[in-house]
Amino acid sequence: MSQTLEQAMYSVSQLFLLPTLLLITLLFLYAFWVLGEFVTLSWRRRQGGGRPLTAAHRAAGPQGLSEDELDLQAHRLMEGPRIASRVTPLLGLVATMIPMGPALKGLSDGNLAQVSSNLAVAFSAVILALIAAAITFWVANVRRRWLAEEMLDIARSRNQAGAA
Repeated sequence: MSQTLEQAMYSVSQLFLLPTLLLITLLFLYAFWVLGEFVTLSWRRRQGGGRPLTAAHRAAGPQGLSEDELDLQAHRLMEGPRIASRVTPLLGLVATMIPMGPALKGLSDGNLAQVSSNLAVAFSAVILALIAAAITFWVANVRRRWLAEEMLDIARSRNQAGAA
């Protein structure tokens, strides 16, 4: 019974290698997309634009957006990079652990080519996942600060308008 369960768990876990590698590849590409967006937004901010909350606040009319609406908008803008920065390392760990089973089996069988092949997949996947996570984490943190600055500027302008 125990051996059947172990074999079933091994077989099921092996099914997740290809989808995990595919997700890591997509998240790696997404990280560079986010980095490109960040560079563009940074350039636009230096030109006096690139402030999505301020633009949404102005577009909402004379009253603008409420503080809660601004907060929700900021969370929406941060959702993708924030999730990617947290999920990608987890997928890297999964992609590292799945090939370890076949690698250890190959080692016990004396098949060093199988060990080498599986370890190459495992380490390549985790490296790409960590690079993607580092990029999205950095971008998410800087953008979070930018959005907080925008929210502060909007609150100041409201206070100045209310005092006048």
